[in-house]
Amino acid sequence: MTKPALQPVFDRDCRQCPRLAGFLDAVKDKHPDYYCGPVPPFGDPDARFLIVGLAPGMHGANRTSRPFTGDHAGILLYETIYDYGFSTAACSESADDELQLLDCRITNAVKCLPPDNKPVGAEINTCNTFLANELETLEEGSVVLALGGIAHRAIIKALGLRQADHVFGHAAEHAVDDRFLLLDSYHCSRYNTNTRRLTTPMFRDVFARVKQYLEP
Repeated sequence: MTKPALQPVFDRDCRQCPRLAGFLDAVKDKHPDYYCGPVPPFGDPDARFLIVGLAPGMHGANRTSRPFTGDHAGILLYETIYDYGFSTAACSESADDELQLLDCRITNAVKCLPPDNKPVGAEINTCNTFLANELETLEEGSVVLALGGIAHRAIIKALGLRQADHVFGHAAEHAVDDRFLLLDSYHCSRYNTNTRRLTTPMFRDVFARVKQYLEP
């Protein structure tokens, strides 16, 4: 069983970041049918595998209210999650489809859509409390996968560790005491996949390591 969170891992009504709150209001005016709010974690609350992305995408999670759903980055992510047995389907279509994650949960370092997909340091720091609380729910022997350098650094900050001791690198591994294994991957963004900075075999190799760690 997971440890109960002492503090919330998500607040649907959070407006602590003025720039993000104002931006969401403006996007909602332009797209009234979009979700336009802090996006909740998605998946198994007792999962041993936590995937941490950067922030919701404009026409993805900000529209659908589910992480990595409705944008290009989610295509490779959900296909790979499914191929390695962590979900019931290879495609996440909407927040009300029948997809279920198995021993897996997806969250973001920043829960609200930032302008140009670039949160500023103060916004990452403000949202870091939610991430820290979510990491506290993981049982020993879990795996956390950081998608990209910003997510990685947010995790290290949430754990109260020194950044210099845990440098981001694709496929890098970081043991977090006896609590869990932190793995890094380049983000599965359109830019990274189109430029071949991240290839499908590279991404699958990281997931194979997750599977090996959880099911030796």
